[in-house]
Amino acid sequence: MSSDRLTTLSAVLDGLMSRYRQQVPDVGGIVHEMVREGIIPHEGAIENDHIAFRTLGVPHLGIASLEQVFLHHGYQRRDRYAFKEKKLDAHWYAPPEERFPRIFISELRVGELSAEAARIVHLYTDGVREDPVKRLDLDDASAVVGFLHAPLWRTPTWAHYVRLRDESEYAAWVIFNRYYLNHFTVSVHNLPGVYGSLEHFNRFLEEHGFTLNDSGGKVKVSPDGKLLQSSTVAAMVDADFDDGRGGVDRKRIAGSYVEFAERRVLDEFAHLPPHEVRREHRREGFESGNADRIFESTYTTQTGRRQGT
Repeated sequence: MSSDRLTTLSAVLDGLMSRYRQQVPDVGGIVHEMVREGIIPHEGAIENDHIAFRTLGVPHLGIASLEQVFLHHGYQRRDRYAFKEKKLDAHWYAPPEERFPRIFISELRVGELSAEAARIVHLYTDGVREDPVKRLDLDDASAVVGFLHAPLWRTPTWAHYVRLRDESEYAAWVIFNRYYLNHFTVSVHNLPGVYGSLEHFNRFLEEHGFTLNDSGGKVKVSPDGKLLQSSTVAAMVDADFDDGRGGVDRKRIAGSYVEFAERRVLDEFAHLPPHEVRREHRREGFESGNADRIFESTYTTQTGRRQGT
């Protein structure tokens, strides 16, 4: 991988995180408390385990389109995951260098929605008549960042959003947010002392007023016990919908959230002293059972628990 592409990738990820920090107040709040408590010296000391995107499985969009952005910059597609009840598929992508986060891209199987819900999705996405990534200069970081924050279809109406939300909260989130960054993830295992344990870090978060997703338990654990994940509940944010008369209809909807991951050392490397443990010695990849519950961080069953939103 050329140094120029790695530089561009770094700029793309920085652009994504800059907008995400502005729109997700929990990020700044969590970082502030971590610095204040002496857990980290500054925000740059946090390792980003992975970032995630949500997409719609329709012609010219979905995983096959979005993944091109990251494959171009050296990411490699890894395992596929399927979520039967939520009607989702997903892949994760390994970065070209360890300093970059993993990427997780999910896609809604729109064809499995009810006829009415699928019609609403296509009412907006059918205006996309070719793969938009094909027209994008992937070596232009500002163009890529702009694309990932640009509207790919017209703003939905509140009525359409609610109808989709009633059937698929994932569909409703994407129809409004498009490719907006869904979450970034703090690598808890690299934090010092007791904070390197997700259970202890969760306690720290709750002591400072952050509401955690409790679907399936506040700590989601893979069957092998090596991947532990948790997340905040997405805050409600102001969103402007099309009122159908050329104006806007402002409503409160779920925004994005912050995730936390503890990747434990694999059994064959358990003999290593802590200072010798590197990324390849820890549990890699993802777990569908964990991810299934993490998705719900933007669902009303969770956002309704959050105070003041």
